[in-house]
Amino acid sequence: MAAPTERVLARARDRFAVQDYYGTVHLLEDIVAGGRAFADVHHLLGVSLSLLGQRERALVEFERALELNPRYLEALIHQGLVLYEMGRETEAEDSFRRASASVAPSSNGFPAPIASQLANQHAELAEAYAEAGALDRAVEQYERALELGPTFVDLRYRMARLLLESGRSLEAREALQEVLRIRPNFVDACAALGLAHYLSGDALGARDIWRGCLSRRPENARVEAYLAMLGRTGT
Repeated sequence: MAAPTERVLARARDRFAVQDYYGTVHLLEDIVAGGRAFADVHHLLGVSLSLLGQRERALVEFERALELNPRYLEALIHQGLVLYEMGRETEAEDSFRRASASVAPSSNGFPAPIASQLANQHAELAEAYAEAGALDRAVEQYERALELGPTFVDLRYRMARLLLESGRSLEAREALQEVLRIRPNFVDACAALGLAHYLSGDALGARDIWRGCLSRRPENARVEAYLAMLGRTGT
């Protein structure tokens, strides 16, 4: 479940609040290493690294956050600030322009920063429901979040994981396909899509998807375990 990730992120935010940036980085890197990172994780990791003077690494994290949420206002601003500090003024100005553009009214009628904030609040409520075991209500909150931020890949991926947990594998397939349409190299989402195919009765499709995952990220222990499972069943 995603709830443990939220708890670790909360601890990281507490460390950040007391200016323990090394502690913040340590906690956030654990989330990233577990393949559970979403845009907020990468953004906070980038800010912490920038405050530690590790600007190149910070830029990598801001870029990862923006891959998941291209209209992430704070990530665009912090990216621009770091670029400006590095003397890369043209790139910094481009980042600031993108930040300004993200404030334009979104398709749902809210300014983008407000829509993003509301979407994140729905996501937080979704995690609370998930932790309480109310998976259907959690999915409903993610659906509301995605109405406000349809390009928020991290939220769609987290919703898909809950759909899998609640046995709604066909809906999970649709959600994961949309995630991969936006971010084709999201290997964890690809692995989850294979699992959704398997759980919905398409073992051969799952095998093809998992083999494709290994071609992009060899020695992926999770995917290797899935394929071994298929081998034991003779698929």
